Amino acid sequence: MDKKDIFRRVDHTLLTQTATWDEIKQICDDAIAYEVASVCIPPSYVKRVKEYVKNKMAVCTVIGFPNGYQTTEVKVFEARNAIENGADEIDMVINIGAVKDRECHKIIDEIKQIKAVCGDRILKVIIETCLLTDEEKIRMCEVVTEAGADFIKTSTGFSKAGATFYDVELFAKHIGENVKIKAAGGIASFDDAEKFINLGAERLGTSRIIKLAKNQDATGY
Repeated sequence: MDKKDIFRRVDHTLLTQTATWDEIKQICDDAIAYEVASVCIPPSYVKRVKEYVKNKMAVCTVIGFPNGYQTTEVKVFEARNAIENGADEIDMVINIGAVKDRECHKIIDEIKQIKAVCGDRILKVIIETCLLTDEEKIRMCEVVTEAGADFIKTSTGFSKAGATFYDVELFAKHIGENVKIKAAGGIASFDDAEKFINLGAERLGTSRIIKLAKNQDATGY
């Protein structure tokens, strides 16, 4: 697979708590240079990033991040605020406790409310696979499909583990035809990236792929 085919699926990501404007600006420059799918940055930087990149690329941000246990009202506000500041794509975290409580109707309602705010902008739903059983992962594939989100996403990169080949393969078997897959966290090589894509991932959330392309130390998300 040509590296350009991999780059165009990458959400080039920097979500660390210590991220500075100089670091955010650098990943924006790299994202534009390598023609990736989007740059994924903290909500507090969205407005500044949108002004910086203008219309050269998509700006993605996160809400309910990284734990997902904010109220639905707070997440809806976060999403609306991010969009008003210029976000083109939203990655939201579900309430994991609601999954464990089998209150899937609450998760469906929350996703629908946030998707209504997003409109035709892309909404990706992070289910944090490392905290779920296979049964719960399959149910979340059904939930995300029913709620009308655009993507199901494996991980925040801030929990016990990131994306696995197994989970992407599982997603591919159980999501609806209108839902795409984003693998995120721990994608450490071009070979890994290619395998995730071949298994069904349309997007890759990572900071390492561009670092590898630049012959830098590929640590981090």
